[in-house]
Amino acid sequence: MPVTRAIDADSHIYLVDASGYIFRAYHALPPLTRKSDGLPVGAVSGFCNMLWKLLRDMKDNGDAPTHFACIFDKSSKTFRNDLDPRYKANRPPPPEDLVPQFPLVRDAAVAFGTPALEMEGFEADDLIATYARQAEAQGARVTIISSDKDLMQLVSDKIQMLDTMKDKRIGHEQVMEKFGVGPERVVDVQALAGDSVDNVPGVPGIGVKTAAQLINEFGDLEKLLEGAETIKQNKRRENLIEFAHDARLSKQLVTLATDAPTPLGLDELGVEEPNPETLLPFLEKMEFRTITKRVQESLGGAAATNGDASGAAPSTSAAPQIAPFNADAYETVTTIEALEKWADRARLNGYVAVDTETDSLNPVAARLVGVSLATAPNEACYIPLGHQGGDLLGDDTPDQISLDNAISILKPLFEDPAVLKIGQNLKYDISILHPFGVEMSPIDDTMLLSFVTAAGKRGHGMDELSQRYFEHTPIPFKQVAGTGKSQITFDKVPVPDATKYAAEDADVTLRLWQALKPEIVHASAATLYETIERPIIPVVAEMERAGVKVDREFLSRLSGDFAQRMAALEAEAHELAGQNFNLGSPKQIGEILFGELGMPGGKKTKTGAWSTGADTLEDLAAEGHELPRVILNWRMLSKLKSTYTDALSAAADPSTGRVHTSFSLVGAQTGRLSSTDPNLQNIPIRTEEGRKIREAFIAEPGNVLIAADYSQIELRLLAHIAEIDALRDAFKSGLDIHAMTASEMFGDPIEGMDPMVRRRAKAINFGIIYGISAFGLARQLAIPRGEAADYIKAYFEKFPGIKGYMDQAKAFAREKGYVETAFGRRVWVEAINSKKGPERGFAERQAINAPIQGSAADVIKRAMIRMPGALKDAGLQAKMLLQVHDELLFEAPEAEADATIDIVRNVMMKAPLPARDISVPLVVDARAAKTWGQAH
Repeated sequence: MPVTRAIDADSHIYLVDASGYIFRAYHALPPLTRKSDGLPVGAVSGFCNMLWKLLRDMKDNGDAPTHFACIFDKSSKTFRNDLDPRYKANRPPPPEDLVPQFPLVRDAAVAFGTPALEMEGFEADDLIATYARQAEAQGARVTIISSDKDLMQLVSDKIQMLDTMKDKRIGHEQVMEKFGVGPERVVDVQALAGDSVDNVPGVPGIGVKTAAQLINEFGDLEKLLEGAETIKQNKRRENLIEFAHDARLSKQLVTLATDAPTPLGLDELGVEEPNPETLLPFLEKMEFRTITKRVQESLGGAAATNGDASGAAPSTSAAPQIAPFNADAYETVTTIEALEKWADRARLNGYVAVDTETDSLNPVAARLVGVSLATAPNEACYIPLGHQGGDLLGDDTPDQISLDNAISILKPLFEDPAVLKIGQNLKYDISILHPFGVEMSPIDDTMLLSFVTAAGKRGHGMDELSQRYFEHTPIPFKQVAGTGKSQITFDKVPVPDATKYAAEDADVTLRLWQALKPEIVHASAATLYETIERPIIPVVAEMERAGVKVDREFLSRLSGDFAQRMAALEAEAHELAGQNFNLGSPKQIGEILFGELGMPGGKKTKTGAWSTGADTLEDLAAEGHELPRVILNWRMLSKLKSTYTDALSAAADPSTGRVHTSFSLVGAQTGRLSSTDPNLQNIPIRTEEGRKIREAFIAEPGNVLIAADYSQIELRLLAHIAEIDALRDAFKSGLDIHAMTASEMFGDPIEGMDPMVRRRAKAINFGIIYGISAFGLARQLAIPRGEAADYIKAYFEKFPGIKGYMDQAKAFAREKGYVETAFGRRVWVEAINSKKGPERGFAERQAINAPIQGSAADVIKRAMIRMPGALKDAGLQAKMLLQVHDELLFEAPEAEADATIDIVRNVMMKAPLPARDISVPLVVDARAAKTWGQAH
């Protein structure tokens, strides 16, 4: 632990910006989970390695610290929020897998024998500033371990910064390069430029470069604001005068406190060597084998309690002991003869790992640059096919096999039924090779092998899995291709570098397959993998290639219509308010609604700002206030325009007018597919304006779109899984389930039922699946919370089996750490045993919903797998274009619409068989039309 040591001119204080480093480590390093229980520990690992390296390097360099501390943020609210409630208000919450690592990083600092310091109401930067200035005043040197620009205001002759990730020191010269001014004027530049990430307002139209010019000309911020009228440029002069208050406020926000209360005195931060009896058990608990070994070698100490002298956690029984990675063993294949030898080796093996390299992440637009193969650990090659020469390569075009010749050898290999092709996210590689007539089969996918055994427990990316199973971090893409403006496409990467990078990927993939394939049997996931996850790969790849056509002219007109209506709503809002204001500014809206117009129900947040969220505005609109209704309508149109009508048109392929989304096979732990770039699964359909967007999705001439979706599938699966006889009987009898529920709960006869009563029952039916609270139901139905609570209570009394199912699901999850779908898919919900109430509550809702939603995902996947064959056998030309949760979208010749609907409906209704019998009938609604909107 730290010791008291007096501060003098020979002292050297190290202050680690630990909170900042956590995020840098998280985003810079591959994800990592603890093997024994799946706990995310990637950021903790990065922090430990950084801290150990820092302490060792400084000692070896003869510049060891005399005093040392790790400084953390205490909470998100500080004194700056009292100055301006907007400060950092829009920062997104930290990633879910990073949250449990925060306390572990603090534990790591303590284990290394360094103080972990924080202070309520202040940021870590304020504590760093306070300690740094105290040390400087006593003649000591200070090194701040951070790259945060906000700390650069502290740099002086005695205070420097060190970016350990880039091994870069930051002094006066580097601050000048960054801000154009010395450290003493950094806050003035920041006050003018502002910071959109932290909601520091600044002055509109002024960036860092302009701010530096102005500060250098006028001397400081106050002199600039006082002399703003002398500035010749009209807009700049006007903004400096109009936003002078924001500039002064911004300076207060960015200026670090140097008088913050400190949890320990500066002299109490004395350093001593880490204690092996404290540090080694912590590292062993985290299962950090490599650093444990380093610490043991450096400090000595007892061997790991598990009997492994390296401190390693026991490896899984499936993971083989394999050779260390050796990039020098990889071969560059540039002749037909050499490629044929690799193909023969793969056939002799009966399996081969495959990876493709391209010049784009978009499989529709990407060009094939090369292919890598691996047949055994350290037996891998790279076949360059599309590399370019020139200045970027420093030589002429490299020797390569012609694409046609390579395909003539690879196509028979990739289609050989006696050779298993192994890949990581093979869906991408299948799409890349498809234009060359390659139909890769049979296949195994390491990403999905991991997914079926550990959904919700860990990530499934190659880098994370490699680190987890082999403690090996593959070569980062940025290492061979660069980053930012200097990044090059893979076709311009020198072939020797490309070989090491690409062949290693194939090598890692092969080793992962050897480790993961046996695990699916141990985890009882073999049937799920073989019958659902593996066969869905080529089906989804084909959907992505097909894409769906959009009417860009219609989208343009819709965008224009939305813009006009927004302008009209803005004018109406200004008239109702009696003044102009920014409809996109929550602060201005709050001040007008509650501060000036005195509308009822105004509530201030902890930061002192008026709450103007959708719930607040909807409550006011429901009470008859017109202005909130207008603002809500404006917000809705603004979101539809920016997120959909503008973005979809830009996403369409210029030559075909079709949008090609990307479906992630591991994007949701319940097994649902998720859509990105663009997301076509979240197009709103509850409002008239939202439904219009689906009108933009059209069929090619002579064709129609067919939308087929399961009717109330999650309720039907709830009735099956929870064995609710009343619900099962209602579905079997074809009753209106919502009317039946209302009749059971409220005693109203089904015939002639008030639509409002049915609506309430519908809200409860669907809300129960997602663990809706009385508060949530009350808001949804616009009723008192007590009445909503009575509805939920009555529901459970009428259908006691549902409450029993919920309790059983939570109990099962607490015992096993996971829940299962009707098809045996395991979804891990380990946080269900968390001591933190909100975290545990979320996990409990997961435990209830995951078996239902996951079963629905399994059903529609089974339908998708059978669909292409069924359509082909019927002689139909229809293509499946999209999957949107419980709905499938097809494009078919108009003359084949009715026949296609019959086949689609039949396949979807029989999807569960023969895997599991479902005790309720599945009903499928299907319709054909020229647009998606009309077909839905």
